[in-house]
Amino acid sequence: MPDIEYGNFVKISLFKLGQGFRLLDADEREQGKQEFAAAIDELSSTHQILSYSTVGTRADADLMLVQDSPSIETFHATASRINATLMGRYLEQPYSYLSIRRKSRYKHGGGAADPRDDYKYLIIYPMTKTRPWYERSMEDRQKMMNDHFRVGKKYPMVKINTTYAFGLDDTEFVLGFEMDDPSDFVSLVMDLREVPVAQYTATEIPIFTTIRMPIAEALDAMT
Repeated sequence: MPDIEYGNFVKISLFKLGQGFRLLDADEREQGKQEFAAAIDELSSTHQILSYSTVGTRADADLMLVQDSPSIETFHATASRINATLMGRYLEQPYSYLSIRRKSRYKHGGGAADPRDDYKYLIIYPMTKTRPWYERSMEDRQKMMNDHFRVGKKYPMVKINTTYAFGLDDTEFVLGFEMDDPSDFVSLVMDLREVPVAQYTATEIPIFTTIRMPIAEALDAMT
């Protein structure tokens, strides 16, 4: 295997709560939320799970969970535990992304740092490059990426997290951007649209704008 610096695997799971849960009586709903939150807290004690709300920002998802682990089996155990809860019976999972952290191939490249708790918003989306991108020489790609990094450095208030999904999932990359003001991200994306490397992007949707919050609070927002 090539000498490449890899980090943990990353699982991003987005859930949509079925209307049936909201029709349960108040005590059963509360019991279900407490059971679910306790399961996430217990699982997070070994491999941290960060919770985000998409209530009000997406119509097709209510909750996003992000978990890091050196083993993919961790995500199997997490999903199994969620499925066994009362609330899990009413959850659909319309989106799911599996990727891995690794060192960038490009000098002065993007980060692979873990998400932090002190940013209010996390915007994530999958991204795939066009085939012609990989037909360019590494030197040409580095030159174009230099312009990309130059623009990014103008926005130090936006923290970039890049993970790699080649061979693991349907996309090539999963990008995450943390910030306290989403308008900063809008400005960053507008500037990045004008650099040459942008023409080699095949897909970069769906986009999820999420709000960082404790799991109990995120569950309350869903119900």
